[in-house]
Amino acid sequence: MKRLVIDLQPGTYTVSKAPAGAKPPVELFDGDGDAFVTITRTPTELAVTTRAEDAPEGWEAHPDWRILSVRGPLDITMTGVMASLASSLAAAGVSICTLSTFDTDHVLVGTGDLDRAVRALTEAGHEVATDKG
Repeated sequence: MKRLVIDLQPGTYTVSKAPAGAKPPVELFDGDGDAFVTITRTPTELAVTTRAEDAPEGWEAHPDWRILSVRGPLDITMTGVMASLASSLAAAGVSICTLSTFDTDHVLVGTGDLDRAVRALTEAGHEVATDKG
C-alpha cells in the first residue's frame, strides 16, 4: 500500500442508533455544509455519526470519537486502503469504526486512543496531519 495522507477532523463525534423504523434526523444536514454527518439505515437500525453536540437526543449513543480521513479523492475501485489502516490500528490495539464515501475512507477512533492511532499509522508509513483538531 502506498503512503496515505490522513487528516484529523476537528471536534469530537458521537455514533448513535435508533430502531430501524425511526425517522432520520435530516435536520443535521441544515447549515453551511461544514459538518461531518452520516445517516445509515439498515433493516435493523438507523445509525447516525455526527458532531457530539448535534447527536440526536434519546438515542443509544457511543460518544467521544475522533475522525481520521484519508485525503482524497481516491478512486472508488482502489483496493487495500481500509485494510492497511485497519491492520495497523488493530496491531496497536486500537478499536475502530469505519465509514466510506464516494471520494475517500474515514476511520473513527476513540478520543483516548487518538495518540496511539496516530503513532501506529505514522509507523506504518502514512502521514497524519493533526493540525486541524
